[in-house]
Order: sequence, then structure tokens, then C-alpha cells
Amino acid sequence: MNAQGVRRAIPVAALVAGLLHAISIADWWAGQPRWWLQVFSLALLAGMVGRAESVRAAAIRGWAFAIAWLAGTFWWLFISMHVYGGLPSLLAVLAVLALAAFLGLYYAAAAAAFARWARGGKVARALMFACLWLAAELMRASWFTGFPWGASGYAHVDGPLAFLAPWIGVYGIGFVAALVAGGLAFSTEKLGPGKWRTSGWGLLIPVVLLFMPKGAYVPEGPAGKPLTVALLQGNIPQDEKFQGGSGIPVALRWYGEQLRAAKASLVVAPETAIPLLPRHLGGYWEPLVADLSKGDKAAIIGIPLGSLQEGYTNSAVGLKPGGGREYRYDKHHLVPFGEFIPPLFKWFTQMMNIPLGDFNRGAVQQPSFEWQGERLAPNICYEDLFGEDLAERFTDSRAAPTIFVNISNIGWFGDTVAIDQHLQISRMRAIEFARPMIRATNTGATVVIDHAGRVTHSLPRLTRGVLTGTVAGWRDTTPYVEWLSRFGLWPLWLLALGVPVLLARRRP
Repeated sequence: MNAQGVRRAIPVAALVAGLLHAISIADWWAGQPRWWLQVFSLALLAGMVGRAESVRAAAIRGWAFAIAWLAGTFWWLFISMHVYGGLPSLLAVLAVLALAAFLGLYYAAAAAAFARWARGGKVARALMFACLWLAAELMRASWFTGFPWGASGYAHVDGPLAFLAPWIGVYGIGFVAALVAGGLAFSTEKLGPGKWRTSGWGLLIPVVLLFMPKGAYVPEGPAGKPLTVALLQGNIPQDEKFQGGSGIPVALRWYGEQLRAAKASLVVAPETAIPLLPRHLGGYWEPLVADLSKGDKAAIIGIPLGSLQEGYTNSAVGLKPGGGREYRYDKHHLVPFGEFIPPLFKWFTQMMNIPLGDFNRGAVQQPSFEWQGERLAPNICYEDLFGEDLAERFTDSRAAPTIFVNISNIGWFGDTVAIDQHLQISRMRAIEFARPMIRATNTGATVVIDHAGRVTHSLPRLTRGVLTGTVAGWRDTTPYVEWLSRFGLWPLWLLALGVPVLLARRRP
């Protein structure tokens, strides 16, 4: 193949590398993260961008990689739009690709910036690549409400870089992984036709970062007695969940029975487990509240709240013995198109047969639900994707959560890798915050995750059942939470943008 043919084939190679990167977050056959595949695929991208003959060529390669990676990561959006939403299949495919292409522009810009300003030796170029990769990840996480699903750091939840999570978080791990990938990619240079030279300086980066002694953060032990928990998984078919003749009566009957029958000290029902507003439940809600107020257990239940006048919220209600005012948590980070409609896009949502709505947004800093000495912090659906939001609950250490409670409904996306990807996200949050995470979902993954990100109890997906287990709250605060709760993501932004400026100003 001549030089022109090679140049034309490189964007195709970038697409393949992007698909490998998507698989690394949670593989498509076992749902497990593959940290080595993430580093390898990103090293392929770094090599292709680093040897691009122009800024335009670098941008195209970065964009092709990102489109394949992102579409290969959240392809399951097609199911929610086509299978459950009734959108024609072609339009659903185009919508997924359009979202991936839009988000991929961040990575195209990062690749173009690298080709324009990267200079110096192997280490300097690897550092520039890692910083620009971090900048693209932060842009995707923050701009236009943020959608950082499948960020590269999640591939390392079981890898040798996982020990960094309590110090620098998932985006910091992504930066280090990009530094490793850049070191691998730039450790060789072409001297002439068929001749290459390997640089020890470039190879030193992955050797040091992957095999250095692990100074793992060891939090203090749990302070209280473990809670017994019962996590409910109703497995209500998504196409029936909001139907009055099928899913709604099944959900009301089954969840009502399990909430009353559970023997654990805490019982949790998933997002919209009760799919109707309390005032539309007739004589169902008040007796349930009364029963749970008289026993010896507490409950957290997913249910929509509000009215036409005040607006609606996707919420969780906390009930416990002793009566008094019900605890309420309102979802803060809403899903675009599912829970709020962005300006100018109502025409798109009207094409789908999905119970969409414009929900009100809850506050970031909402109090925890206190029960038996623990401070339980609910988050709903993909809110556990935004660690910077969760960190704001730790500004006052005396009121900081001791246990995270995620309630979700991934039924919109079928029996797909979305379930596994969300599990890896929750595990990473547990490691970052040194907090256990209990998850009650409609279809999976319903699990108990300990403070170190290990799954200690789990329920088979797509089954109806109750997961019982124990969970102990932790009170120590990680270094990552300390600086994230004070400064947000700004230290990472400074690294991502400041270092490239300094490196670009260096003389060639």
C-alpha cells in the first residue's frame, strides 16, 4: 500500500481503536472492565494523532476515534428511542450517531490542538497528550449539562491505577492512563524507511505509573453497627411499567407486599417503583405510610411528586418509625430529553411515545436520610455519574453521608451492557469517596458495594426478587473528596489547560 493509501486507511483504524476503547469500559460479553485494552486503544490513537501530517488529519482521526468509542459505549440509547419510544429505527440510529459526533468534537479539538502545539521530547509530548485528553473529558462532563458516561477512567476500576481514585478521582485516573498511553505511543520514532528507534524515556512513563508501589489510601473503619438491607428489584417490563392495565397494578401490588414484609432494618425500592403521584393512588399510599411509620424498619421509595401548579419531580421518599414529616429527595441532575426538554428540541421528543416530562430540578445539597446512626444519601439513576455533585454534600463533615443509596431504572435499555457500565460507575464512586453504595434497580444491577468498590451482594439481573445483605457506613473522608468539595473540578481544569499552554510556549 502506498503512502496515500495508508493515510486513507488511518481513519478506519481510528474507528476500530475507538470500538476497542468502548469495549474496555465494560466488555460486551462479560460486562467487565479491561484496563489494559483502554490503554492499548488510547495508545493507538496517540500514535495516529502524533504522526498526523496536518492539524486537519489529526482532528479527523481524533473525531473518528471518539465517534466509534462513544457510539459503541451508549449504543443502547437506540433501544429506548426505537423499541420503547417508537422512533423509526433509522432515525434512532442517526440520533445516537449525532450525539456521538457532537460529543466527539471535544476530542477532535484536543487532537487538533496536539498536532498544532505539541513539541519537545517524548515525555513532553506524552504530557501534552494526557492534558488535552483530560480537557476533552472535562468538557464532556461539564458543558451542556454534561454527559460523561463511559469516561476512560472507569476502565480502571479493577486495574493497577484504581488506587489513585481516592486521591484524584476518575478523571485523574483518565489523565494518568492517557499519560501511560502517550508514553507507549511516543516511545518509538521513525528514522527512515522501515527503521524505528525506541526511546527509553517514553517507555519509562508506563513502567513507572503501572508498576510503582501502590500507596493505597486506607480509610478508618466503620463507626457504627452494620445495617441489614432489603433491596427490591421488581423487573417490571418497561413497555408495561406505566400502563394502567398491566405494569402499574403489578408494581403497586408487589412493591407494597415487599415493603411491608421485609425484615431488614432498611428496605429500598427503585426509581419510580411507585409509578403514580400519591394523590392518584387512591387508598394505597396513606396506609403504606402508616404501616411503615409503626414498625421497626425504614424505607426509601422511588416515586414522582408534585403537581401541575408547582411542577413535578423525580423523587425518593424516606419513611421511618415515629411518624413526623416524610423525608424527600428530589433528583438534581436531570436526563436531557427524558426529564427535561432542551430548548428547540420539543419537536424531537414529540416523535417518541415515551412518558417524557419537564421535571423540576432539586437542589445539589439536600440533607441525608438519617436512620440508626447512618446518614443515607440518595441519588437517582445516572446522578452517581457526577461525583462533583455528590462531593458538595461533604462540605460539612458533620452532616456528610455515610452510605450512598442509588435507585435506578435501566429497563429503558434492555438487557445490555448499560447495566454493567452503570455498575462500574457506582463502584468507582464508592472507591473515590470511601463510601458503600447500595443500589436498588428495576432490572439490575441490584447490588451492595462496599467502601472499596467491591460487590459484596448481588441479585441476578432481569429477575424479580429481594436482595438482602448488610452494609456498614464509613465516616472518614478521602483526599479527593476534601479538595473536590472545596474547589470542584477546577484543579483538574488548571492541569488540563495550564500545562499545555506552558509546553506550547517552549522553544522547539
